Amino acid sequence: QLSGQQKMSESPLSQFRGMYLPSGLHALNKTLVKGSEWKDVDSTQEKRRSFLYDFCKKYNSRKKLRTHLVHLVSRIYVEDRHKVLYCEVPKAGCSNWKRVLMVLNGLAASAHNISHDDVHYGKHLRRLDSYDLKGIYTRLNTYTKTIFVRDPMERLVSAFRDKFEHPNSYYHPVFGKAIIKKYRLNANKEALKTGSGVRFKEFIQYLLDSHRPVGMDIHWEQVSKLCYPCLINYDFIGKFETLEEDANYFLRLVGAPAELKFPKFKDRHSSDERTSAEVVRQYLKELSKEERQLAYNFYYLDYLMFNYTSP
Repeated sequence: QLSGQQKMSESPLSQFRGMYLPSGLHALNKTLVKGSEWKDVDSTQEKRRSFLYDFCKKYNSRKKLRTHLVHLVSRIYVEDRHKVLYCEVPKAGCSNWKRVLMVLNGLAASAHNISHDDVHYGKHLRRLDSYDLKGIYTRLNTYTKTIFVRDPMERLVSAFRDKFEHPNSYYHPVFGKAIIKKYRLNANKEALKTGSGVRFKEFIQYLLDSHRPVGMDIHWEQVSKLCYPCLINYDFIGKFETLEEDANYFLRLVGAPAELKFPKFKDRHSSDERTSAEVVRQYLKELSKEERQLAYNFYYLDYLMFNYTSP
């Protein structure tokens, strides 16, 4: 499976031959962190970093860059003032992270008054693929690179609830219509016309279909394909499960203003219950045993890389 994925992503472009991404586990610069309150968070961080590094060394021994560099860094946001690179993983706190990057960059005074639309459609933040090759390499070599991840099944269910259980002018007509048309027997005209009311089982059928009627989407794409954690050595690995303490420790590491704290609010559908392990369990009940196994297999690399236990 791994070698198949690697072959698919290889692009032997002459301009990238001989180039190497920064390798090795770099020590985090902790000179800006004062006091012992972050001791436990730091200890957890070091374990995560070495776990991922060891995993990648074992499963991905090739150091040479063989994937198109611009594609590799297309999900990475840049904050030049504090020299931060953040790889966006949707449904793992990314909206609030973008708010924080805007504050760090001097684009807003507070994370709390930045709207959802401003975050996602305002184009205030630059992505790493917008720089030239030299600019990309310089930043990859010298900036603090972070990624925030989440239990794969929780992330998947969270994405489904957000995009298909609420009115949505993009996901219902684009994904919903195609999913209902292909996977629902005797679908009524209304469902085929609006694409609303996709069931979780139908969504999973779409996800697992090698001939999907509509392509993948970043909200349920694997982290291994969004951020390439074995090709880009991330300096900091945060988890949604410990989001606030990880994020606030990271902000101290990069010298953010003392008053800047990671926002606690839920970005949208704030009255909904958060997607927890118990909520996930209820959704997985709708699937057959085989479908549950195949869904796990789909995110197998993400489970391994970030040391999540199988559901």
